[in-house]
Amino acid sequence: MESIIVDPRILTLATEITESPEQNVPVIMLKLKEILNSAPLGSSELKKIKQDIYCYDLIQYCLLVLRKDVTKIQGGWMTISQLAQIVSQCCVGLEPTEDAEEFYNKLLPSAAENFLVLGRRLQKYYISALEDEEKDKFLLHFQSVIDSLCWLLRGHIQLTKYVLQSDHFLHLFLTDDVETGSAVMNVLQNILQVKSGDLLMIKEKALHSILDELVFKLSSSTSLVIGSVAIKLLLLMAKSQPEIMMLLRSRYTGLKSMLSKQWSGKEIDQELKQLLSLLSSEGYQEEDQKFYQAACKIQAAWKGFQTRKRMKKLPYVVTTLQRNFRNKREQQLLKLKKQKEEEDLRLQLQLQRHRAIRISREHRLNLLEIVHPGQMGKHIQEMEEKSALIIQKHWRGYRERKNFHQQKQSLKEYKAAVILQRAALKFLRKCQKKKKMSYSWRGLPELTDARRMELKQHVDDYIKRHSLDSSNQETQGSEMSDVASRELHTQAQERLGHYLLGRALEGRAQQRREALQAQISTNIEQLMSAPHLRETTGQEPELFISRSRPVATRAKQAHLATLIEKQSPWWKKLGDEVEDEEVIPKEALNIDLGTLFIGGSKSP
Repeated sequence: MESIIVDPRILTLATEITESPEQNVPVIMLKLKEILNSAPLGSSELKKIKQDIYCYDLIQYCLLVLRKDVTKIQGGWMTISQLAQIVSQCCVGLEPTEDAEEFYNKLLPSAAENFLVLGRRLQKYYISALEDEEKDKFLLHFQSVIDSLCWLLRGHIQLTKYVLQSDHFLHLFLTDDVETGSAVMNVLQNILQVKSGDLLMIKEKALHSILDELVFKLSSSTSLVIGSVAIKLLLLMAKSQPEIMMLLRSRYTGLKSMLSKQWSGKEIDQELKQLLSLLSSEGYQEEDQKFYQAACKIQAAWKGFQTRKRMKKLPYVVTTLQRNFRNKREQQLLKLKKQKEEEDLRLQLQLQRHRAIRISREHRLNLLEIVHPGQMGKHIQEMEEKSALIIQKHWRGYRERKNFHQQKQSLKEYKAAVILQRAALKFLRKCQKKKKMSYSWRGLPELTDARRMELKQHVDDYIKRHSLDSSNQETQGSEMSDVASRELHTQAQERLGHYLLGRALEGRAQQRREALQAQISTNIEQLMSAPHLRETTGQEPELFISRSRPVATRAKQAHLATLIEKQSPWWKKLGDEVEDEEVIPKEALNIDLGTLFIGGSKSP
């Protein structure tokens, strides 16, 4: 395997960036300028240096630093402008052998957009600055960033179409400042001189915006610098593209008269005459004059109407404007703050990702130095198998958790169905048992005719044996039957008391079993409906720590059922007397003995 030779300075710089804190990275990356200047222009050594810088993602690091807040970077705008020069210098002349599509389709447009965004920020600071010294600094940095953009466009002509259609370029172009406006117009002039054919390939809206701004600058500005550059741009567009010449004639009908009145007799007469000659055509002057007069009348009438209307509403509009302005400013500040936080977070994540990629590549290079070339294939195969096992483990865990969450609802429904079935079967058995007890006084259902005849024969024999002594012992029999009936009544009463007491104890045990079953069912429902650990709020543990909550819930339900039963009318309770398992009160056992007298009615 061929060894990869990397410039030790770049390797040392990448290692230093990796091990240094994040706030020191921009200053460390300025050392790239010294490395790039050490090789002559156009040499193979310089191309190799740029290739190594791109392979170690140092260009991407520079772009990420350009997006960060300037106040958090050591050196401020000076560091930013130097990093912009380094990026443009690295990108021009670079022909990557790996990831070429990502370089041309992502990295280069991202670099151009970063330069335009930096230009807008510097333009804003330059316009809002109050001191001359501060203005000069911002203008110097702005010019440095614009020069870096021009250098990048000269090296990669395909970016001109992207830059001309960019909203940031149009915002830079739409300015009333002379210094920054002339610099941006020079960029447009350089683009047209290098590749003017891309001007017709951009969107129609962007082309109209550029032409509108050039015509507006000629009509509103009195600066000779702005006028000269704007006339040169229009002349260059008209000469290179006849379609733009036709657009100027049809879209800006009063352009010729405005140029001849406002800019004639100055130092730019030569370019002005050439532009006026291109704008001139047969019948164009008369038609231009008519359109100009009609436009003046329409504008005068419209401006008068608008002025009168505005003067009437002015006293009532001031407060509304102030309120709307303040609300809009607050919303913009909140939006900017949110965007800044999101941008910082995204940049931090990208920095971490690039740092991890660079560490991985350094680890790979170290392996090339440590591992024998003959064992490299085996080592790579082992690493791939280990990675595949880790991926399979995570995927299987994710799949099982997903299946469990999908089956959780069906399992809950199955448990509920089992509980309902158990309760229904228990209720049916209970009803069947009560039904048998209510019909226990009836005879045996399986009594045959032969058994009936046998029982009848026993009754007849008994009557024959005891019929002779009935007349002699009539008086004594009545007394004996009274005592026997009392003893029999006492025994029956005791047995009935024991039976009812046993039923009461059995009822309490049954109630306790039902309470325990309700508690178990409630605990199962709570466990099944318990949220995930990541979704807990702190109140859920109390539901599982307290053991009295399920019992209290069951007691409350039983209490409500008892109240509803007590409040129901008496006629609804007639059918439930046999089914109730309540204990018979003691007063019900104190029955008059005369009603149960077996031998006859009790003597008074």
